[in-house]
Amino acid sequence: MMTFISRRTAVAAALSLSILALAGCGDKTQDAPKTTAAQDTMEKSVLVVGMELAYPPFEGKDAAGNPSGVSVDFMKDFGKKIGKEIRIENISFDGLIPALVTGKVDMVMSSMTITAERAKTVDFSAPYANALLGILTNKESNVKSIEDLNQKGRKIAAKIGSTGYLFAQKHLTNATVTALPDESACVMEVSTGKADGFLYDQLTIYRNWQKNLDTTNAVFIPFQDVEPWGVAVRKGDKNLLNALNSFIEESKKDGEFDRLTEKHLSAEKAAFDKLGFKWFFDFTPLKK
Repeated sequence: MMTFISRRTAVAAALSLSILALAGCGDKTQDAPKTTAAQDTMEKSVLVVGMELAYPPFEGKDAAGNPSGVSVDFMKDFGKKIGKEIRIENISFDGLIPALVTGKVDMVMSSMTITAERAKTVDFSAPYANALLGILTNKESNVKSIEDLNQKGRKIAAKIGSTGYLFAQKHLTNATVTALPDESACVMEVSTGKADGFLYDQLTIYRNWQKNLDTTNAVFIPFQDVEPWGVAVRKGDKNLLNALNSFIEESKKDGEFDRLTEKHLSAEKAAFDKLGFKWFFDFTPLKK
């Protein structure tokens, strides 16, 4: 992974509508467990984790279609630590928080940025990774900075719900922002010249740039603060949150993140080091 843009963020109104929609569709929620913070989640033998398995190598699938990636292994290791079975539920990103709130899942670990807006609805663990946004730009667009994108006539492709989308909506008001359902659609818009830029995490931008060297360039100059990723739990689920925070703290000290990097991200880590990018699991403050 080489370029991250924490992929995923939903506006309050959209989130509220999603939760209402889930609550109103019997066939989607009738089998959902009625777990609440009052029912201590840590008393359950099986913990269900929501992920969008479309963001390898953090959250993806192996050749057999089974959940695979950094987040999958991290959750399995957490389960072993606390003596619980972990089951992964594949859910679209914009449905993850509604699934957590309604009890369909017990946790969400899906490269999700900790934001004040999301924290109104869920509780977040301590950060387990840090990410920065980057820009994939069409070669003909001559975009060399975020300021170059914030111009009248510029077109930006952004994945709906991602922090790149939210950043563009808030800060790139002179440009036209088009919300698209997934990363591949955004990349296609840029590579074919229909959009001037795509904002996403640096790792994803790096990878897509390497796949489309003939038509795209990449901008990695940091233009926003580090985006911390956290595991989301239901409001008030203190025992589970405390267990997560303890495991994350231990993982920073006992080499868990180094092992995950070596297994899933060794090539990306080498490229990040060569390019001078801040690594996901580097928790030292970003130099201004």
